[in-house]
Amino acid sequence: MRILLVSPSHTEADYLHKALQESAHSLQRTDNHQDGLFLAAQERFEAIIIVAIDPAGYPALSEVLPQFFAVPGAPTVIVILGVATALERAQVLRAGADACFGQPYSFIEMLERLQALRRMAIFDAIAHRPVRSIFRLDALTRACVMGDRHLVLTRREYLLLECLLRDFDLPVSRDALTRYVWPEKDDIDPVGVNLLVSRLRRKLALNFPSIHIETVSRYGYQLARSDDKFMSMSEI
Repeated sequence: MRILLVSPSHTEADYLHKALQESAHSLQRTDNHQDGLFLAAQERFEAIIIVAIDPAGYPALSEVLPQFFAVPGAPTVIVILGVATALERAQVLRAGADACFGQPYSFIEMLERLQALRRMAIFDAIAHRPVRSIFRLDALTRACVMGDRHLVLTRREYLLLECLLRDFDLPVSRDALTRYVWPEKDDIDPVGVNLLVSRLRRKLALNFPSIHIETVSRYGYQLARSDDKFMSMSEI
């Protein structure tokens, strides 16, 4: 999942940043709301997590939240507060957040809530379509699954496949792929990208022969299917 983390630098945010990366997510971070809104308008994110530990900042947060709610692509918005009353959490939800947690909170519970919200959004989007077969990603086990087949991937392989699966049957640029798979780096050796794609291609060919990665000349790559009756879905 491509996640935008909006938070000033402090111990809690640093822990959350590391935990999200270790949970097989592609993460972009900024320390203020205005930069967060700018990034959210420039790039597609599945989720935005806003951390506001200082109670003095709650009123300003409630004012800016509707702007995050209006971001193109309708990302899931989760807010993590410091010590907060039920009324303060309710005000954040009324302002547009999909979920709100106060200190102390459970990272596992927050992550499961995020996954559940994303699943509901995906099912709402495809509810009108007949699904014959489902190829999906499991972030908890870092694996791709179809039927009784279950293929565990490395972190980079998982992020690469997730990025391609977001736009199944559509080309994805190399730049978009590298930002998604290596969000913490500014310069990536093209050879490393090619090797990662080749390794993932071999794994898919052995385990899911109906799914393959196509090279789009002078642009990037595309995840495609061999069977027209197949439909893809990513639980991200």
